[in-house]
Amino acid sequence: MKIAICASEGAPYAKSGGLGDVMEALPAALARIEGNEVSLFLPYYHKIKTNTAYVTVKVAEFQVSLGWRRQYCAVMKLTNRSDGVQVYFLDNEYYFGGRTGAIYGDMDDGERFAFFSRGCLDAMAALNILPDVIQCNDWQTAPIPAYLKSLYYHQFPKTRVMFTIHNIEYQGWANAAFFDDVLGLPWEYRGTLDMNHSVNVMKGAIETADLVTTVSETYARELMYPYYAHGLDGILSNNAWKLSGITNGIDTNTFNPETDPALPAHFNAADFVEGKAACKAALQEEVGLPVKPDVPLMVMVTRLAGHKGLDLLCYIARRLLWEEDAQLLILGTGEPQYEHFFRDLAAQFPQQCAAKITFNLGLAARIYAGGDIYLMPSKSEPCGLSQMNAMRYGTVPVVHATGGLKDTVPPADENGQGGLGFTFQSYNADDFMASIKRCLNLYNYNRDGFRDLQRRGMETDFSWDVPAEKYMKLFHKMLSW
Repeated sequence: MKIAICASEGAPYAKSGGLGDVMEALPAALARIEGNEVSLFLPYYHKIKTNTAYVTVKVAEFQVSLGWRRQYCAVMKLTNRSDGVQVYFLDNEYYFGGRTGAIYGDMDDGERFAFFSRGCLDAMAALNILPDVIQCNDWQTAPIPAYLKSLYYHQFPKTRVMFTIHNIEYQGWANAAFFDDVLGLPWEYRGTLDMNHSVNVMKGAIETADLVTTVSETYARELMYPYYAHGLDGILSNNAWKLSGITNGIDTNTFNPETDPALPAHFNAADFVEGKAACKAALQEEVGLPVKPDVPLMVMVTRLAGHKGLDLLCYIARRLLWEEDAQLLILGTGEPQYEHFFRDLAAQFPQQCAAKITFNLGLAARIYAGGDIYLMPSKSEPCGLSQMNAMRYGTVPVVHATGGLKDTVPPADENGQGGLGFTFQSYNADDFMASIKRCLNLYNYNRDGFRDLQRRGMETDFSWDVPAEKYMKLFHKMLSW
Protein backbone atom coordinates (compact mmCIF):
# COMPACT_ATOMS: atom_id res chain seq x y z
CA MET A 1 0.00 0.00 0.00
CA LYS A 2 1.21 3.50 -0.83
CA ILE A 3 0.80 5.72 2.24
CA ALA A 4 1.51 9.46 2.37
CA ILE A 5 1.67 11.08 5.82
CA CYS A 6 1.50 14.86 6.21
CA ALA A 7 2.33 16.66 9.46
CA SER A 8 3.64 19.96 10.76
CA GLU A 9 6.38 18.30 12.83
CA GLY A 10 8.20 15.03 13.15
CA ALA A 11 11.16 13.98 15.27
CA PRO A 12 14.07 14.04 14.99
CA TYR A 13 13.79 16.87 12.45
CA ALA A 14 11.38 19.20 14.25
CA LYS A 15 9.43 18.52 17.43
CA SER A 16 7.41 20.55 19.90
CA GLY A 17 5.37 17.81 21.58
CA GLY A 18 3.71 14.44 21.26
CA LEU A 19 2.84 14.87 17.58
CA GLY A 20 6.55 14.98 16.78
CA ASP A 21 7.09 11.67 18.60
CA VAL A 22 4.20 10.04 16.76
CA MET A 23 5.50 11.24 13.39
CA GLU A 24 8.87 9.69 14.14
CA ALA A 25 7.53 6.28 15.15
CA LEU A 26 4.28 5.67 13.22
CA PRO A 27 5.73 6.07 9.67
CA ALA A 28 8.59 3.74 10.59
CA ALA A 29 6.19 1.14 12.02
CA LEU A 30 4.02 1.29 8.87
CA ALA A 31 7.12 0.98 6.68
CA ARG A 32 8.09 -2.25 8.47
CA ILE A 33 4.89 -3.88 7.21
CA GLU A 34 5.64 -5.80 4.02
CA GLY A 35 4.29 -4.22 0.86
CA ASN A 36 3.98 -0.68 2.21
CA GLU A 37 5.60 2.38 0.64
CA VAL A 38 5.56 5.24 3.15
CA SER A 39 6.25 8.90 2.40
CA LEU A 40 6.39 11.59 5.08
CA PHE A 41 5.87 15.27 4.18
CA LEU A 42 7.14 17.97 6.56
CA PRO A 43 7.86 21.71 6.33
CA TYR A 44 11.51 22.60 5.67
CA TYR A 45 12.03 24.65 8.82
CA HIS A 46 15.17 26.71 9.37
CA LYS A 47 16.37 24.26 12.04
CA ILE A 48 16.15 21.42 9.50
CA LYS A 49 17.64 23.36 6.60
CA THR A 50 20.68 24.40 8.64
CA ASN A 51 21.31 20.99 10.21
CA THR A 52 24.11 19.30 8.30
CA ALA A 53 23.04 15.88 9.59
CA TYR A 54 20.13 15.90 7.12
CA VAL A 55 21.30 15.42 3.54
CA THR A 56 18.72 16.58 0.99
CA VAL A 57 18.40 17.02 -2.76
CA LYS A 58 15.87 19.14 -4.64
CA VAL A 59 13.50 16.92 -6.63
CA ALA A 60 10.74 19.33 -7.69
CA GLU A 61 9.67 22.97 -7.70
CA PHE A 62 6.36 24.61 -8.55
CA GLN A 63 3.95 27.39 -7.61
CA VAL A 64 1.29 26.84 -4.95
CA SER A 65 -2.00 28.69 -5.43
CA LEU A 66 -3.16 30.25 -2.18
CA GLY A 67 -6.20 32.44 -2.66
CA TRP A 68 -5.01 35.27 -4.90
CA ARG A 69 -1.33 34.37 -4.27
CA ARG A 70 1.02 32.07 -6.08
CA GLN A 71 3.90 31.04 -3.84
CA TYR A 72 7.10 29.24 -4.76
CA CYS A 73 7.65 25.77 -3.32
CA ALA A 74 10.55 23.35 -3.65
CA VAL A 75 10.52 19.71 -2.58
CA MET A 76 13.66 18.51 -0.84
CA LYS A 77 14.14 14.75 -0.65
CA LEU A 78 16.00 13.37 2.37
CA THR A 79 18.65 10.93 1.18
CA ASN A 80 20.13 9.57 4.40
CA ARG A 81 17.28 7.81 6.19
CA SER A 82 17.42 4.02 6.13
CA ASP A 83 14.27 2.69 7.79
CA GLY A 84 12.13 2.57 4.66
CA VAL A 85 10.39 5.93 5.16
CA GLN A 86 10.95 8.46 2.38
CA VAL A 87 10.93 11.97 3.85
CA TYR A 88 10.13 15.05 1.75
CA PHE A 89 10.50 18.62 3.03
CA LEU A 90 8.49 21.48 1.52
CA ASP A 91 10.72 24.51 1.17
CA ASN A 92 9.55 28.11 1.14
CA GLU A 93 11.89 30.67 2.65
CA TYR A 94 9.15 33.12 3.59
CA TYR A 95 6.88 30.66 5.37
CA PHE A 96 9.42 28.31 6.94
CA GLY A 97 13.06 28.92 6.09
CA GLY A 98 13.62 32.42 7.43
CA ARG A 99 12.10 31.91 10.86
CA THR A 100 14.47 30.73 13.52
CA GLY A 101 12.06 30.57 16.47
CA ALA A 102 9.45 28.06 17.54
CA ILE A 103 7.51 25.94 15.06
CA TYR A 104 4.22 27.60 15.97
CA GLY A 105 3.14 30.96 17.27
CA ASP A 106 3.56 33.32 14.29
CA MET A 107 0.69 35.62 13.39
CA ASP A 108 0.37 34.02 9.95
CA ASP A 109 0.32 30.39 11.10
CA GLY A 110 -2.99 29.86 9.32
CA GLU A 111 -1.56 30.98 5.99
CA ARG A 112 1.69 29.08 6.52
CA PHE A 113 -0.02 25.76 7.08
CA ALA A 114 -2.65 26.32 4.39
CA PHE A 115 0.34 26.69 2.05
CA PHE A 116 1.85 23.50 3.44
CA SER A 117 -1.44 21.56 3.13
CA ARG A 118 -1.98 22.46 -0.50
CA GLY A 119 1.74 22.15 -1.22
CA CYS A 120 1.70 18.52 -0.03
CA LEU A 121 -0.84 17.63 -2.71
CA ASP A 122 1.04 19.64 -5.34
CA ALA A 123 4.24 17.82 -4.34
CA MET A 124 2.61 14.40 -4.69
CA ALA A 125 1.35 15.37 -8.13
CA ALA A 126 4.74 16.77 -9.20
CA LEU A 127 6.57 13.63 -8.02
CA ASN A 128 3.90 11.33 -9.50
CA ILE A 129 3.21 9.88 -6.06
CA LEU A 130 -0.33 8.51 -6.23
CA PRO A 131 -1.00 7.34 -2.69
CA ASP A 132 -3.71 4.88 -1.80
CA VAL A 133 -4.10 6.68 1.53
CA ILE A 134 -3.18 10.13 2.85
CA GLN A 135 -3.01 10.42 6.61
CA CYS A 136 -2.97 14.02 7.90
CA ASN A 137 -2.62 15.28 11.45
CA ASP A 138 -4.16 18.06 13.54
CA TRP A 139 -5.31 21.48 12.36
CA GLN A 140 -2.11 22.32 10.48
CA THR A 141 -2.91 19.74 7.78
CA ALA A 142 -6.70 19.82 8.22
CA PRO A 143 -7.28 21.59 4.85
CA ILE A 144 -5.97 18.53 2.97
CA PRO A 145 -9.23 16.51 2.94
CA ALA A 146 -11.23 19.47 1.58
CA TYR A 147 -8.55 20.25 -1.02
CA LEU A 148 -8.40 16.59 -2.06
CA LYS A 149 -12.16 16.25 -2.46
CA SER A 150 -12.66 19.58 -4.27
CA LEU A 151 -9.61 20.68 -6.29
CA TYR A 152 -7.47 17.53 -6.59
CA TYR A 153 -10.04 14.81 -7.06
CA HIS A 154 -9.18 14.25 -10.75
CA GLN A 155 -5.46 13.93 -9.94
CA PHE A 156 -6.07 11.50 -7.07
CA PRO A 157 -9.39 9.81 -7.90
CA LYS A 158 -8.77 6.66 -5.87
CA THR A 159 -6.95 8.22 -2.91
CA ARG A 160 -8.65 8.05 0.48
CA VAL A 161 -7.85 10.42 3.34
CA MET A 162 -7.72 9.92 7.11
CA PHE A 163 -7.64 12.85 9.52
CA THR A 164 -6.12 12.23 12.97
CA ILE A 165 -6.84 14.44 15.98
CA HIS A 166 -3.96 14.58 18.44
CA ASN A 167 -5.11 17.68 20.36
CA ILE A 168 -8.59 19.05 19.80
CA GLU A 169 -7.90 22.25 21.75
CA TYR A 170 -6.18 23.73 18.70
CA GLN A 171 -8.62 23.69 15.78
CA GLY A 172 -7.34 26.20 13.23
CA TRP A 173 -9.76 29.08 13.73
CA ALA A 174 -9.64 32.03 11.32
CA ASN A 175 -11.89 34.91 10.37
CA ALA A 176 -14.48 34.38 7.63
CA ALA A 177 -12.37 36.14 4.98
CA PHE A 178 -9.71 33.41 5.33
CA PHE A 179 -11.87 31.06 3.23
CA ASP A 180 -11.54 33.13 0.04
CA ASP A 181 -8.42 35.12 0.78
CA VAL A 182 -6.16 32.17 1.66
CA LEU A 183 -7.79 28.77 1.22
CA GLY A 184 -9.36 29.48 -2.15
CA LEU A 185 -11.74 26.53 -1.94
CA PRO A 186 -14.89 26.30 -4.08
CA TRP A 187 -17.79 28.24 -2.59
CA GLU A 188 -19.88 25.10 -1.95
CA TYR A 189 -17.37 24.16 0.78
CA ARG A 190 -17.99 27.38 2.69
CA GLY A 191 -20.59 25.81 4.98
CA THR A 192 -18.36 22.81 5.58
CA LEU A 193 -15.65 24.97 7.14
CA ASP A 194 -17.94 27.60 8.66
CA MET A 195 -18.45 27.61 12.43
CA ASN A 196 -19.88 30.53 14.36
CA HIS A 197 -19.38 32.76 11.30
CA SER A 198 -15.67 31.94 11.26
CA VAL A 199 -13.49 29.35 9.54
CA ASN A 200 -12.63 26.22 11.51
CA VAL A 201 -10.35 23.99 9.42
CA MET A 202 -10.54 21.07 11.84
CA LYS A 203 -14.33 21.04 11.45
CA GLY A 204 -13.82 20.95 7.69
CA ALA A 205 -11.47 17.98 7.99
CA ILE A 206 -13.92 16.04 10.16
CA GLU A 207 -16.68 16.66 7.62
CA THR A 208 -14.66 15.82 4.49
CA ALA A 209 -12.22 13.08 5.54
CA ASP A 210 -13.12 9.48 4.75
CA LEU A 211 -12.26 8.44 8.31
CA VAL A 212 -11.34 10.36 11.46
CA THR A 213 -9.14 8.91 14.18
CA THR A 214 -7.82 10.07 17.49
CA VAL A 215 -5.08 8.77 19.73
CA SER A 216 -6.94 6.50 22.14
CA GLU A 217 -10.18 4.55 22.25
CA THR A 218 -11.51 6.28 25.36
CA TYR A 219 -10.66 9.75 24.03
CA ALA A 220 -12.68 9.00 20.89
CA ARG A 221 -15.72 8.40 23.10
CA GLU A 222 -14.98 11.41 25.29
CA LEU A 223 -14.96 13.70 22.26
CA MET A 224 -18.73 13.24 21.98
CA TYR A 225 -19.09 15.33 25.16
CA PRO A 226 -18.76 19.14 25.43
CA TYR A 227 -16.35 18.87 28.38
CA TYR A 228 -13.66 17.38 26.14
CA ALA A 229 -14.54 18.49 22.60
CA HIS A 230 -13.98 22.26 22.84
CA GLY A 231 -17.09 23.03 20.80
CA LEU A 232 -16.81 20.22 18.25
CA ASP A 233 -18.92 17.64 20.11
CA GLY A 234 -21.91 18.15 17.82
CA ILE A 235 -19.79 17.83 14.68
CA LEU A 236 -18.11 14.69 15.96
CA SER A 237 -21.40 13.17 17.11
CA ASN A 238 -22.82 13.68 13.62
CA ASN A 239 -19.75 11.95 12.20
CA ALA A 240 -19.47 9.27 14.89
CA TRP A 241 -19.68 6.54 12.22
CA LYS A 242 -16.28 7.57 10.86
CA LEU A 243 -14.52 8.18 14.22
CA SER A 244 -12.17 5.60 15.76
CA GLY A 245 -9.57 5.66 18.50
CA ILE A 246 -6.13 4.04 18.13
CA THR A 247 -3.94 4.28 21.21
CA ASN A 248 -0.42 5.51 20.47
CA GLY A 249 2.65 3.45 21.16
CA ILE A 250 6.10 4.46 22.33
CA ASP A 251 9.50 4.00 20.73
CA THR A 252 10.62 0.89 22.57
CA ASN A 253 14.11 1.12 21.11
CA THR A 254 14.69 4.59 22.57
CA PHE A 255 12.83 3.86 25.81
CA ASN A 256 14.63 0.65 26.69
CA PRO A 257 16.01 0.07 30.21
CA GLU A 258 18.36 -2.58 28.85
CA THR A 259 20.22 -0.19 26.54
CA ASP A 260 19.37 3.42 27.50
CA PRO A 261 22.72 5.25 27.61
CA ALA A 262 21.36 7.79 30.12
CA LEU A 263 21.04 5.18 32.87
CA PRO A 264 23.73 4.29 35.43
CA ALA A 265 22.57 0.64 35.42
CA HIS A 266 20.55 -1.49 33.03
CA PHE A 267 17.82 -4.03 33.68
CA ASN A 268 14.93 -5.92 32.11
CA ALA A 269 11.60 -7.43 33.11
CA ALA A 270 13.15 -10.77 34.04
CA ASP A 271 15.74 -9.28 36.39
CA PHE A 272 15.07 -5.68 37.39
CA VAL A 273 15.27 -5.42 41.19
CA GLU A 274 18.99 -4.69 41.51
CA GLY A 275 19.15 -2.52 38.40
CA LYS A 276 16.24 -0.32 39.45
CA ALA A 277 17.68 -0.07 42.97
CA ALA A 278 20.97 1.20 41.54
CA CYS A 279 19.13 3.70 39.33
CA LYS A 280 17.07 4.89 42.29
CA ALA A 281 20.09 5.44 44.52
CA ALA A 282 21.93 7.33 41.79
CA LEU A 283 18.85 9.45 41.08
CA GLN A 284 18.32 10.34 44.73
CA GLU A 285 21.93 11.44 44.95
CA GLU A 286 21.73 13.39 41.67
CA VAL A 287 18.71 15.46 42.73
CA GLY A 288 19.81 15.98 46.34
CA LEU A 289 17.43 13.64 48.14
CA PRO A 290 18.58 11.31 50.92
CA VAL A 291 19.59 7.93 49.50
CA LYS A 292 16.99 5.69 51.14
CA PRO A 293 16.34 2.47 49.23
CA ASP A 294 13.15 1.53 51.10
CA VAL A 295 11.46 4.94 51.00
CA PRO A 296 9.06 5.08 48.01
CA LEU A 297 10.08 7.66 45.41
CA MET A 298 7.11 9.28 43.62
CA VAL A 299 8.05 11.02 40.37
CA MET A 300 6.50 13.18 37.68
CA VAL A 301 7.95 14.32 34.32
CA THR A 302 5.56 16.83 32.84
CA ARG A 303 4.77 20.17 31.35
CA LEU A 304 3.77 22.32 34.32
CA ALA A 305 0.31 23.19 33.01
CA GLY A 306 -3.10 23.15 34.65
CA HIS A 307 -4.64 20.42 32.51
CA LYS A 308 -1.90 18.03 33.69
CA GLY A 309 -3.69 17.81 37.04
CA LEU A 310 -1.14 19.84 38.96
CA ASP A 311 -3.88 21.68 40.87
CA LEU A 312 -4.77 18.33 42.48
CA LEU A 313 -1.16 17.62 43.40
CA CYS A 314 -0.68 21.12 44.79
CA TYR A 315 -3.77 20.68 46.97
CA ILE A 316 -2.56 17.44 48.58
CA ALA A 317 1.25 17.69 48.36
CA ARG A 318 1.98 19.03 51.85
CA ARG A 319 -0.53 16.69 53.51
CA LEU A 320 0.93 13.76 51.57
CA LEU A 321 4.49 14.51 52.67
CA TRP A 322 3.42 15.13 56.27
CA GLU A 323 1.50 11.86 56.50
CA GLU A 324 3.73 9.52 54.48
CA ASP A 325 7.38 8.55 54.69
CA ALA A 326 7.87 9.11 50.98
CA GLN A 327 9.81 11.26 48.52
CA LEU A 328 8.54 13.37 45.61
CA LEU A 329 10.52 14.45 42.53
CA ILE A 330 9.15 16.80 39.86
CA LEU A 331 10.82 17.55 36.50
CA GLY A 332 9.42 20.10 34.06
CA THR A 333 8.83 23.71 33.13
CA GLY A 334 5.67 25.66 32.44
CA GLU A 335 3.24 28.00 34.14
CA PRO A 336 4.93 30.25 36.73
CA GLN A 337 2.51 29.46 39.57
CA TYR A 338 3.41 25.78 39.41
CA GLU A 339 7.13 26.42 39.06
CA HIS A 340 6.98 28.62 42.19
CA PHE A 341 4.86 26.11 44.10
CA PHE A 342 7.20 23.17 43.58
CA ARG A 343 10.30 25.24 44.30
CA ASP A 344 8.69 26.33 47.59
CA LEU A 345 7.63 22.76 48.36
CA ALA A 346 11.18 21.51 47.85
CA ALA A 347 12.49 24.27 50.13
CA GLN A 348 9.94 23.35 52.82
CA PHE A 349 10.57 19.58 52.59
CA PRO A 350 14.25 19.28 51.53
CA GLN A 351 14.47 15.69 52.84
CA GLN A 352 11.39 14.58 50.92
CA CYS A 353 10.96 16.75 47.82
CA ALA A 354 13.10 17.87 44.88
CA ALA A 355 11.96 20.11 42.04
CA LYS A 356 13.98 20.35 38.84
CA ILE A 357 12.46 23.21 36.86
CA THR A 358 14.21 22.47 33.61
CA PHE A 359 14.05 20.43 30.40
CA ASN A 360 16.48 17.51 30.50
CA LEU A 361 15.87 14.34 28.46
CA GLY A 362 18.66 12.39 30.17
CA LEU A 363 17.32 13.21 33.63
CA ALA A 364 13.81 12.29 32.44
CA ALA A 365 15.03 8.80 31.48
CA ARG A 366 16.77 8.41 34.85
CA ILE A 367 13.55 9.46 36.60
CA TYR A 368 11.54 6.85 34.68
CA ALA A 369 14.11 4.23 35.68
CA GLY A 370 14.77 5.32 39.26
CA GLY A 371 11.25 6.14 40.39
CA ASP A 372 8.94 3.72 42.17
CA ILE A 373 5.60 5.45 41.53
CA TYR A 374 4.69 7.69 38.59
CA LEU A 375 2.00 10.35 39.15
CA MET A 376 -0.17 11.44 36.21
CA PRO A 377 -3.45 13.03 37.37
CA SER A 378 -4.23 14.79 34.08
CA LYS A 379 -7.62 16.48 33.81
CA SER A 380 -7.80 15.18 30.25
CA GLU A 381 -5.24 13.22 28.24
CA PRO A 382 -5.86 12.26 24.60
CA CYS A 383 -3.30 9.48 24.89
CA GLY A 384 -0.31 10.26 27.06
CA LEU A 385 3.13 8.74 26.59
CA SER A 386 4.73 9.26 29.99
CA GLN A 387 2.70 6.56 31.73
CA MET A 388 3.84 4.02 29.10
CA ASN A 389 7.45 5.20 29.39
CA ALA A 390 7.22 4.79 33.17
CA MET A 391 5.83 1.25 32.95
CA ARG A 392 8.48 0.34 30.39
CA TYR A 393 11.07 1.23 33.08
CA GLY A 394 9.23 -0.58 35.89
CA THR A 395 7.67 2.46 37.58
CA VAL A 396 4.05 1.97 38.67
CA PRO A 397 1.63 4.66 37.46
CA VAL A 398 -1.10 6.38 39.48
CA VAL A 399 -3.40 8.07 36.95
CA HIS A 400 -6.75 9.76 36.43
CA ALA A 401 -8.89 7.33 34.42
CA THR A 402 -9.37 9.53 31.37
CA GLY A 403 -8.47 9.24 27.68
CA GLY A 404 -5.43 7.16 26.92
CA LEU A 405 -4.58 6.85 30.62
CA LYS A 406 -7.70 4.73 31.08
CA ASP A 407 -6.82 2.61 28.04
CA THR A 408 -3.19 1.95 28.98
CA VAL A 409 -3.43 1.63 32.78
CA PRO A 410 -6.12 -0.88 33.78
CA PRO A 411 -6.63 -0.63 37.55
CA ALA A 412 -4.99 -3.07 39.94
CA ASP A 413 -6.55 -4.11 43.24
CA GLU A 414 -5.05 -3.50 46.69
CA ASN A 415 -2.82 -6.56 46.19
CA GLY A 416 -1.51 -5.28 42.86
CA GLN A 417 -3.44 -7.88 40.87
CA GLY A 418 -5.61 -7.52 37.77
CA GLY A 419 -4.10 -4.38 36.26
CA LEU A 420 -1.02 -2.26 35.63
CA GLY A 421 -1.41 0.63 38.07
CA PHE A 422 -3.75 2.60 40.30
CA THR A 423 -6.51 4.88 39.03
CA PHE A 424 -9.11 7.35 40.28
CA GLN A 425 -12.35 8.08 38.43
CA SER A 426 -13.49 11.56 39.45
CA TYR A 427 -11.24 14.58 39.03
CA ASN A 428 -10.92 15.17 42.75
CA ALA A 429 -7.87 15.75 44.95
CA ASP A 430 -9.04 13.44 47.74
CA ASP A 431 -9.65 10.61 45.26
CA PHE A 432 -6.17 11.21 43.84
CA MET A 433 -4.76 11.07 47.38
CA ALA A 434 -6.57 7.80 48.07
CA SER A 435 -5.18 6.18 44.92
CA ILE A 436 -1.64 7.26 45.87
CA LYS A 437 -2.09 5.78 49.33
CA ARG A 438 -3.30 2.47 47.90
CA CYS A 439 -0.10 2.35 45.85
CA LEU A 440 2.08 3.33 48.82
CA ASN A 441 0.46 0.65 50.98
CA LEU A 442 1.25 -1.98 48.36
CA TYR A 443 4.86 -0.76 48.21
CA ASN A 444 5.28 -0.65 51.99
CA TYR A 445 3.45 -3.81 53.03
CA ASN A 446 3.46 -6.13 50.03
CA ARG A 447 6.70 -5.63 48.16
CA ASP A 448 6.32 -8.89 46.24
CA GLY A 449 2.93 -7.75 44.96
CA PHE A 450 4.42 -4.39 44.01
CA ARG A 451 7.22 -6.10 42.08
CA ASP A 452 4.72 -8.29 40.24
CA LEU A 453 2.94 -5.11 39.19
CA GLN A 454 6.23 -3.60 38.03
CA ARG A 455 7.05 -6.73 36.04
CA ARG A 456 3.69 -6.81 34.27
CA GLY A 457 4.13 -3.21 33.20
CA MET A 458 7.58 -3.92 31.81
CA GLU A 459 6.31 -6.98 29.92
CA THR A 460 3.37 -5.17 28.29
CA ASP A 461 3.83 -4.46 24.57
CA PHE A 462 3.64 -0.68 24.15
CA SER A 463 5.46 -0.73 20.81
CA TRP A 464 4.13 0.96 17.68
CA ASP A 465 3.67 -2.39 15.93
CA VAL A 466 0.26 -2.86 17.59
CA PRO A 467 -1.27 0.53 16.62
CA ALA A 468 0.34 0.31 13.15
CA GLU A 469 -1.67 -2.85 12.45
CA LYS A 470 -4.84 -1.06 13.60
CA TYR A 471 -4.09 1.81 11.22
CA MET A 472 -3.66 -0.69 8.41
CA LYS A 473 -7.09 -2.22 9.11
CA LEU A 474 -8.68 1.22 8.80
CA PHE A 475 -6.70 1.99 5.64
CA HIS A 476 -7.98 -1.23 4.04
CA LYS A 477 -11.50 -0.38 5.19
CA MET A 478 -11.33 2.99 3.43
CA LEU A 479 -10.00 1.43 0.24
CA SER A 480 -12.84 -1.11 0.17
CA TRP A 481 -15.44 1.64 -0.27
